[in-house]
Amino acid sequence: MRLHPAEIDLTLGRMHRLLAALGNPERRLPPVVHIAGTNGKGSVQAMLRAGLEGAGSRVHAYTSPHLVRFHERIRLAGEEISEAALCEVLEEVIEANGSEEITFFEATTAAGIVAMARTPADWCLLEVGLGGRLDATNVIDTPALCVITPVALDHQEYLGETLEEIAGEKAGILKRGVRAVVARQEEAAEAVIEREAARTGATLLVEGQHWHGQLDHGRLVVQDETGLVDLPPPVLRGPHQVANAGIAVVALRALGQGEAAAEAAMLKAEWPARMQRLDDRNGLELWLDGGHNPAAAHVLAAGLAELPPRETVLVVAMLANRKPKDFLAPLAKIAAALVAVPIPGEPKAHPPESIARASERLGLTAQDAPDLEAALAHIALERPGARVVICGSLYLAGAVLGNRA
Repeated sequence: MRLHPAEIDLTLGRMHRLLAALGNPERRLPPVVHIAGTNGKGSVQAMLRAGLEGAGSRVHAYTSPHLVRFHERIRLAGEEISEAALCEVLEEVIEANGSEEITFFEATTAAGIVAMARTPADWCLLEVGLGGRLDATNVIDTPALCVITPVALDHQEYLGETLEEIAGEKAGILKRGVRAVVARQEEAAEAVIEREAARTGATLLVEGQHWHGQLDHGRLVVQDETGLVDLPPPVLRGPHQVANAGIAVVALRALGQGEAAAEAAMLKAEWPARMQRLDDRNGLELWLDGGHNPAAAHVLAAGLAELPPRETVLVVAMLANRKPKDFLAPLAKIAAALVAVPIPGEPKAHPPESIARASERLGLTAQDAPDLEAALAHIALERPGARVVICGSLYLAGAVLGNRA
């Protein structure tokens, strides 16, 4: 991190140069599934991994950011990369790059690709870091399949101010002759994705056109062009996970997998900090969610609305590049109060008092606290038995999970 500060600079030139210096390991990966989108990428990847592994396959997976340990980003044939292997590939990347300019994400993505190219596996799941077209993961000429989850406004400073611009960046992962499973999109985003598919010669499997997925009498029913499959509901919580499950099932079927893989995707997927139930503390019902944009807040609010009624208090921290009012607006409809906290060790975070002020303008009773422990102690005293939802930042979620490890 000292050598390559985590500055975001979207381009593929540095990545192609570095991979060439490393002997082009991206050409030696197992069949790749490339996953882009604004929300749901990680959940879909987790279901795909569970499904493929449930069918007996060895699966690499690359994701970002991590929650507790960097090693979470690189899974080799089902296991997190070891400390020794991670050090080895990072040193190799640093040596191959020499004094050339490179970003932290590019260097670490190259390290992940090197490690995955050297470890035997049947599949490789690559999750886009930011955008798609110029993301460091977009170096695979012919993936086995592409996936685009729902597109929404996020990271406008890098991807564009409009939904159409952002959809164009996400659609940049499409490749000629490669099928792509596409989630239901807003009309403007879908039109952009369809235009890019026509330009590149990619084949789309679009939700609502080529496939449908829904809960029916407590079962997940997915129908695509190969037929209908009736499955248990996804183990991951929240109504939005039904949509993510449909994407995963259609993707698995597009990869030639059968019903056993689809069922394993529903029953065995694990994805921390996504509407995760934590252990109760001091009589409080604790939940954790790492969603941090307005679209994620909407799905979190919908998931909480499905729980048994209970007074709900939010504990919120956010990075400074986020707009607290936009994130909190959907949640203000289901919460009674909010306590704002800092993100441990993160200087680029909103001051808690600014989050509290934004929530007050939405009608929430609000205050700030110096840390999470103080926030929980205050809630236990003032609102005993409340449901507490810790949210607003993956960095906060990571700190919570790190303290529990």
